[in-house]
Amino acid sequence: IRPISKSQAERHKQLAGPTGKCFCLYQEDTSLPAESVPHILESDITSTVLFLKRMEIAGLSHCDFIDIPDPEGLMQALEELDYLAALDDDGNLSEIGIIMSEFPLEPQMAKTLLASCEFDCVSEVLTIAAMLTAPSSFLTPPVELRQKALLCHQRFQHAEGDHFTLINIFNAYKYTVNSNSNVERWCEDHFLRLSALQTADAIRSELTEILKRLELPVSLPAFGSKSNSLNIKHALLAGFFMQVARDIDGSGNYFMLTHKHVAQIHPLSGYGTEMHKKNLPEWLLYHEHTLSENNCIRTVSQISAHEFIQMAPQYFFYNLPPSESKDLLQHIIDHGPAAPSKGKRKSQTPSSPASEEQSHERCTIQ
Repeated sequence: IRPISKSQAERHKQLAGPTGKCFCLYQEDTSLPAESVPHILESDITSTVLFLKRMEIAGLSHCDFIDIPDPEGLMQALEELDYLAALDDDGNLSEIGIIMSEFPLEPQMAKTLLASCEFDCVSEVLTIAAMLTAPSSFLTPPVELRQKALLCHQRFQHAEGDHFTLINIFNAYKYTVNSNSNVERWCEDHFLRLSALQTADAIRSELTEILKRLELPVSLPAFGSKSNSLNIKHALLAGFFMQVARDIDGSGNYFMLTHKHVAQIHPLSGYGTEMHKKNLPEWLLYHEHTLSENNCIRTVSQISAHEFIQMAPQYFFYNLPPSESKDLLQHIIDHGPAAPSKGKRKSQTPSSPASEEQSHERCTIQ
């Protein structure tokens, strides 16, 4: 739901014509802005800035935009590209930034795909990138079939989170295609959108071709092993370390480290179902967030504080706004695992000595 302007309201009434109906979700005396806000002023322009940098368009503030982006948004985009190691000391694209610009993906996902080459999980990250770039594969059924649809979708759920669930769905779809079964019937039975899965398959093929053209390694599938799951998390954190949240009270109120907002997990997430609400992870990586009356994060996967510390650039961590969560992370850096706060759950710790040894190593690609 988006706000409407006076000009849009008048246009809708004209389109309805004398015999049609125009339903307005606001009172007649509601004060409306004269014109709607240009999309570039409200959206994340990091991808646009990366493209302009690749086109060697200097002086972004003087660029002849149809609608000039917000200066603060422009600076934030440059800051995010710097955190992703896409810019050099002079503000031009680095080697990594040039490679990132080759992919038709958002910069964070492009960085994740590059990191997957280092962590030997390219096949799995290709699937995640394709599924998140394509339209949602989940169908919204009628009210009377929602419980049945929920049970069908739960069959694909992975304990590590939604990113892993997407891999399960895509692998099941490909298995159905390769077994010469009725794919349309299979999608209908599982309340999945066939067109979205076909789009994801095409995107995945395109991304694979780009990796081969750039002569980057494409590892063999290894989904299901513990080491592969850990590698996928490391690759995701290499790109999405700016999108991490912590459960501050053990009841699903997640504090977003970058935005300093508290949000709930989206109901359609695997962790959003009733059966998972009693055992929510303390730390999450999320793909997208919505800030409104009811803040929510969606497409989330479980991570640990140690994994975040290991993958996040140091200068990004030190630039985080002050918070209890940042203090907890700093305590782990200085003294190892922090003692649990009163009334709070224990912080997650690595399960093996090997992971403790790696806790302060940095991703080489950064």
